[in-house]
Amino acid sequence: MSNSIKKNYKCTIIACFAGYIIQAVINNFAPLLFITFQTSYQVSLDKIAMLVTLNFGVQLLVDLAATRLVDKIGYRVSMILAHLMAAVGLVSMAFLPDLLPNAFAGLIVAIILYAIGGGLLEVLVSPIVEACPTERKEATMSLLHSFYCWGHVFVVLASTLFFVTAGISHWKILACIWALLPLANLYMFTQVPINTLVEEKDGLSLKALFKNKIFWVLMLLMVCAGASEQGMSQWASAFAEAGLGVSKTVGDLAGPCAFAVCMGCARLFYAKYSEKIQLQKFMVFSGCLCIVTYFVASLMGNPVVNLIGCALCGFSVGILWPGSFSIAAKLCRNGGTAMFALLALGGDLGCAGGPALVGFVAERLGGDLKRGILAAVVFPVLLLVGLVLVKVIPQRVVLDERRTE
Repeated sequence: MSNSIKKNYKCTIIACFAGYIIQAVINNFAPLLFITFQTSYQVSLDKIAMLVTLNFGVQLLVDLAATRLVDKIGYRVSMILAHLMAAVGLVSMAFLPDLLPNAFAGLIVAIILYAIGGGLLEVLVSPIVEACPTERKEATMSLLHSFYCWGHVFVVLASTLFFVTAGISHWKILACIWALLPLANLYMFTQVPINTLVEEKDGLSLKALFKNKIFWVLMLLMVCAGASEQGMSQWASAFAEAGLGVSKTVGDLAGPCAFAVCMGCARLFYAKYSEKIQLQKFMVFSGCLCIVTYFVASLMGNPVVNLIGCALCGFSVGILWPGSFSIAAKLCRNGGTAMFALLALGGDLGCAGGPALVGFVAERLGGDLKRGILAAVVFPVLLLVGLVLVKVIPQRVVLDERRTE
């Protein structure tokens, strides 16, 4: 069994699929407990908001550090470290708040630990899959990223079922159960074969990447992909509760869960039909659809129609993140780990910036969440601009290279 795993790249891809499910646990389990943290540990809402910022902030720092660290210690050691930190962080969240004198400090330590794991997973999973000897790279990448969506849905549904049957008071048991996932996948990454995209000495330096025009266009795509996705996703639950007047549980299912299902369906759709659909054309279609869904969600007068627009936005953004990674792998073949790490950094900046813009505009306009969401339509518009530049700049780069020869 072990020897067959060590030679089978399908096992590597399956382990990477599981890695994205684990990242979904890292990013989406704690938010289900924010009210519990508030009541059990007397943590104020502003401190809870700080926990969200901390999670994104640590992952951003890890993205940046990974540009050099991962090539030094290798993909396998980095992956093992990522899963170990994720497991330790989830277990720490269950115990540290009660063991330390300050419960909030315990939550901070736990989130830092698993955010390190989440940041490493985000940087590593895509290049590991890209380096596997598969024929349909774009389809595999789209399918890979769909597992984050299904992981998100699975975390919400499984956790909700646990809370209904066992009671929210037993959430610490569930945190330890979730920690078993990274521990199991850690073993897989000690066994599966792992290729690298390029050798460290052959990869582009940071200076070379920064001087490459197409790299900055790719960064624009990633920032806009993350912002278009999270600008709607992070506010979906509040949007459902405020617009329909439903409970928190129903709001979570009608908002972020519906969004995640639609996003996963888009990625599965492209994975199945990638041989018949040109990636950049599908991304242009998705960008246009994203603009439409933002308008439907923010401008229509019917709350149900608004919510449908919110859910369909999930389908429209589905291909944007994995598609940007696939375009980058084609256009910058020697980008290596540094490029993927910086693209993940750009995506995380968008994930933080999109919801921040929505909240800032909504607050300035008297708490009008619809107008806040409308402001975020700037991100899919800029993404379409980036896709046009992707078609133009590579041709010019090639021409310049020929002239120098």
